[in-house]
Amino acid sequence: MTEKTRPLSHKQEHEIIELFSELGMPKNMAKTLLYISQFDQCRSVDIEKQTNLLQPQVSVAIQELRKRGWVEKQDMKKKGKGRPVHHYKLTKKLSRIVSTFEQQKLKEIQEINQNVNELKALIQERT
Repeated sequence: MTEKTRPLSHKQEHEIIELFSELGMPKNMAKTLLYISQFDQCRSVDIEKQTNLLQPQVSVAIQELRKRGWVEKQDMKKKGKGRPVHHYKLTKKLSRIVSTFEQQKLKEIQEINQNVNELKALIQERT
C-alpha cells in the first residue's frame, strides 16, 4: 500500500466527506472513496481500520463504487489457505470522479426543474 497523494488533515477529510454526504452520497461510501483515493491500492481491512467502518459497511460501499466504475478489484494470490485477499484502487483520479459526480447532480437538478415546470404548467391550466 503506497500513498499516492499528500496526506489530508483530519479536518480536510471530514469536510470532504460532509460535502459528499450533503450532495447525497452515503457517508460510508464517501469515507471509502476518499480512503482508497489516497493510495495506489489498498485492502478492505485497511479501509475498515482507518475509517472506523465495519466489514459489511465497507463491502457495500465498495460494491457501489465498483458499480459506478470508480473502483476496481484486484485479486492477490495468498500463500496457504484462507480467504483470498483483494486490493482495491481507483479507476480514475478523484478529481475526475468528482466531475462525473457533478454531472450526475446537474442532471438531477435539470430533471427536478423540468418536473417543477411541468407541474406549474398543469396547475396553471387548471386555474
